[in-house]
Amino acid sequence: MPLSEHEQRLFDQIERSLAEDPKFASAVRASDPRFHARRRLIIAAFVIVLGLALVVYGTVASNTLLGVAGFVVMLGSAAFAMQSRKRGQAPDLRSVGGTASRRTRQGRRGNGGLLDRLEDRWRQRPEGHR
Repeated sequence: MPLSEHEQRLFDQIERSLAEDPKFASAVRASDPRFHARRRLIIAAFVIVLGLALVVYGTVASNTLLGVAGFVVMLGSAAFAMQSRKRGQAPDLRSVGGTASRRTRQGRRGNGGLLDRLEDRWRQRPEGHR
């Protein structure tokens, strides 16, 4: 439903006043899951490089344990990065300054996965073939 001209003017005025408020902008940025996911991805990338350095140093120093530890650090950091990326892409609705959150998900029919197609075929099979 479109806003009336008066409502649109009020909305624009509120939007301008909120954009000028640095406290509000900071609160919105702090509650944005994409901001946190981006920060976690940067940290994970740094730790992956650190793990690679441990692997190389362990190889040069002929210290197998150090090389394995570097690989484990890299693997753990990559898993952390994947998890952070997934969280950053999930739609998330939060109230600013509040603790309530709700994640929205696609319905079972919306994704068209293999199991859904198999269920549809099972339901649409002829009645004589059981």
